[in-house]
Amino acid sequence: MHQAETRSIFQSGRQITREELDEIQDTVRLFPALSRSELAQTICEHLGWFTATGGYKTDACLKMLIRLEGKGFLRLPAKRAISPQRRAPIALTPRTGPKAEISGSVREVGPVTLEIVHGRETTALWNEYVSRYHYLGYKRPFGCFLSYFIESPHGILGCLMFQGAAKALKARDEWIGWTKDQRLRNLPWVINNSRFLVFPWVKVKNLGSHILGKALRRIRDDWLKRWGYSPLLVESFVDPQRYEGCSYKAGNWEYLGMTTGEGLPRKGKHYTTTPKKIFVRPLVADFRERLCSEYLQGRVEQ
Repeated sequence: MHQAETRSIFQSGRQITREELDEIQDTVRLFPALSRSELAQTICEHLGWFTATGGYKTDACLKMLIRLEGKGFLRLPAKRAISPQRRAPIALTPRTGPKAEISGSVREVGPVTLEIVHGRETTALWNEYVSRYHYLGYKRPFGCFLSYFIESPHGILGCLMFQGAAKALKARDEWIGWTKDQRLRNLPWVINNSRFLVFPWVKVKNLGSHILGKALRRIRDDWLKRWGYSPLLVESFVDPQRYEGCSYKAGNWEYLGMTTGEGLPRKGKHYTTTPKKIFVRPLVADFRERLCSEYLQGRVEQ
């Protein structure tokens, strides 16, 4: 590595000092029998490098180690082969079949409630409903997420999910006003409403905006209880070929423009999709100040 580069480096919004680089180099040299993941976990422990949920920031550390190896600063152990795990497709059963039409006003159908999905059987039912009726189908969420059933005395009305935000989104990032390092450090405090499904037999006027309002009033507390920190901003994408985003507009979500339809650049991979409408909704008044700060901290496990 060049002398200027060995003074410190930045990875995922964190500065790694020259002294820490020396410690990383010593750890890799002293523990040659550890796998790459084990090395990353050990280094995260030494550096006190945690995610917002209190776990080790292993992915960011692995990227840093590969970057350091590429510059000749250290030599990592060879990658260990991992057998791919194939998941069977979700079987559709009569329990998620179409039901009799539910119509009327929110008041007539209600009270409408949101119930957090937990437990194997309830999770399997949620997955099956989403696989069957959501146009994007079911995809196993990565990282932090919360799923809800939308319920009333008439039964289950739909499904809702929040999970991690898009890693980079030009319109959103310019609107927030954060730097690249601030985004990499504080992105966990932005979450995405990735699934919003009202079953096709549910014909209740204004139900969508009513559900979103309920969700936003409780998502910070629910996320804190589950993941150890409270999000500051919610985003969502709407396919204009299918929907106008009326529920988001009625709930005072702000429209920021369209996505480009291009995915994040990855070596050897490229994909495109149809551009989507971008909607955002702050969860606290000073969200910009917090998202652009250096002091956000989630649950840190000692």
